[in-house]
Amino acid sequence: MGDVPVLSSPHGLSLPAVGLGTYKLRGAAGAEVIGAGLRAGYRLLDSAANYDNEGAVGRAVRHSAVPREEVVVTSKLPGRHHRYDDALAAVEESVYRSGLEYLDLYLVHWPNPRTDRYVEAWRALIEARERGLVRAIGVCNFLPEHLDRLTAETGVTPSVNQIELHPYFPQNEQRAYDADHGILTQSWSPLARARDLLDEPVLGGMAKELGVTVPRLVLRWHHQLGAIPLPKATAPERQAANLDVFGFELSDEEMARIASLARPEGRLADQDPAHYEEF
Repeated sequence: MGDVPVLSSPHGLSLPAVGLGTYKLRGAAGAEVIGAGLRAGYRLLDSAANYDNEGAVGRAVRHSAVPREEVVVTSKLPGRHHRYDDALAAVEESVYRSGLEYLDLYLVHWPNPRTDRYVEAWRALIEARERGLVRAIGVCNFLPEHLDRLTAETGVTPSVNQIELHPYFPQNEQRAYDADHGILTQSWSPLARARDLLDEPVLGGMAKELGVTVPRLVLRWHHQLGAIPLPKATAPERQAANLDVFGFELSDEEMARIASLARPEGRLADQDPAHYEEF
């Protein structure tokens, strides 16, 4: 398995092309799984305050033989802390819980448009970056109208937009918007419900033709879309396999076959950022 490529934004942020999702990886057992991911070659770790595992992520990084400056540690601001002062304190607490001197990337987890404090939260993240608590800032699940408003009211465009993205929900318009505005797109739930994907005849046939597994096939699809997938895996062999997606390439026809799986209502849990609220 070769080195993981890096994707860069015009804003100066560079990220590994695949990251490790850490949802539900908590405590000592979670820290060990994350540490195994670092040993496997992951250099981008995705966490959140609402995952309740910033401590486990930080412990894995601190106890790893990988130099700190080579690891991109991400966390996210929960909706209950969108008020400016609350948001700054929440970022501070994220850093303290991690046991690290700083976090590399911090994201507003959801816009919560009905609450309508996401611009206030974004101003707090800008301040946190200026204070050195975090190195780069971005958002999750923001639609074009949310992103337009952030830029218009603060003059600062997010470096990252992490969105639900998988073959059932490829987010063509959102990805195009992000690319046009120099925003790196990350994919959460990149394998959708993995069990469903494993049973897809289209994917199974393609994977057999290429001599790869279905998860590797789908993660390669993300890479060729220009998105950064964040698959979660606990077994060392699966962690390694999810990184090993850069030694083959999908043709335009193969990409189109995967695109044919898109569904009009492709979201896994009806979490539409236009109305969904997360706290």
